[in-house]
Amino acid sequence: MKDLLLIVVSTVLINNFVLSYFLGICPFLGVSGKLSSAIGMGLSVIFVMTLSSSISWLIYHLILIPLEITFLSYVVFILVIASLVQIVEMFIRKYSPPLYQALGIYLPLITTNCAILGCALFMIARNYAFLPAVVFGFSAGVGFTLILLVMAGIREELQFNDVPGVLKGAPITLITAGLLALCFMGFSGLISS
Repeated sequence: MKDLLLIVVSTVLINNFVLSYFLGICPFLGVSGKLSSAIGMGLSVIFVMTLSSSISWLIYHLILIPLEITFLSYVVFILVIASLVQIVEMFIRKYSPPLYQALGIYLPLITTNCAILGCALFMIARNYAFLPAVVFGFSAGVGFTLILLVMAGIREELQFNDVPGVLKGAPITLITAGLLALCFMGFSGLISS
């Protein structure tokens, strides 16, 4: 139980995929403009990361290793992720058309979101058992969502502030992302103490 809690805290706060590994920057910057679309994207990423890590673990350990074809892991993981994203996209299109419109191109881009592929690859590289792999995938999605929501809240507040013209748009967004990364680096002292 302690190991699982350590995976959660480490993945959400300390080794956050966006702020530590710079994975998933495209949807992070593209969807974090509004809180409503950030929530939808975050929930989609949590779902896809959790399921893709569990399905990828099963395929890797039950099929690829016994057949000695682990060199196909990248292709298999991408196929798993693409299939899951298609399911999420169909679900959102049917049950929440406004969210589907708000997410726009960034929803299908979850397929190529390197954070999700990175999650599957990190899980294998760290040699997690099944339950820790699922917890790792879920925590990575929660960490992505947390940062997405924090950034969306900050960007919505920045719309009402007097930002110098030269910093409006991408420059202030990148500065804010850098400051968030610095803030979250402070959590790394939690594990060592």
